[in-house]
Amino acid sequence: MIHRAIKYIFITGVKVLMRILVVNNYGQFNHLIVRSIRDFVESKLIPNQTPPEEIEANGLILGGGPALERAGKCADYLKELDIPILGICLGLQLMGTTFGGRVALGAVGGYAEVQVDVVKENDILKGLPKTFKTWASHADQVVEQPRDFEILARSNVCDIEAMKHVHRPLYGVQWHPEVVHTEHGQKLLRNFIELCKK
Repeated sequence: MIHRAIKYIFITGVKVLMRILVVNNYGQFNHLIVRSIRDFVESKLIPNQTPPEEIEANGLILGGGPALERAGKCADYLKELDIPILGICLGLQLMGTTFGGRVALGAVGGYAEVQVDVVKENDILKGLPKTFKTWASHADQVVEQPRDFEILARSNVCDIEAMKHVHRPLYGVQWHPEVVHTEHGQKLLRNFIELCKK
C-alpha cells in the first residue's frame, strides 16, 4: 500500500503540520468539508481523478456526490492508500461497494433530519451521545454490510448509518458532519483528525 504522509518544518522550530485532503465527488457540500477542518489542519479539495501515487497526506476524506459512477479513482484510494480515510455519504457507499457490500435505493430520498443511534462508539464516534440528530440523504444507502466492516450506527430508516473496517482505519458515515444541521459534526471531524495524527 502507498503511505505518503506530508510533514512540514517551521524555521522557528520543528513542528509537524497535518494535511488532510478532501476528494471532490461533485457533491454540494464538498467545499464545506474543507472549510470545516482547515482551522485544524492544512486541507484542500482535489479532483477524484488524482492518481493514488500523487496523494501526499496524513488522511483523506471522500466527499459526497450524485453517483457511484462519477467517483473517479476513489476505489483505488481505498485499496491502495495506507492512511486513514473517512467516507461521507457517497464515500460510505464507495466503501460498501469496494469491499463487497451492496448499495440500493433508500426508502427516504432527499435531505432530511435523521436521528441516528450509536451501536459501537469506536474511534470516530468517541465522545458523541448515544443518540443525536443528523442531516442526511438516503436516496442511496448501503443495504448489505461489506466484508471486514462493523456497523457503528443505525437509524430507523437505515441499518448502516456508520461503519468501520475491522483492520484498517477506514470509516464511513451516511450523514454529513460538515453541515450545521448535524449535531456534533465538528466533534466527529476532530475525532478523524486525531486518528490521522497517529
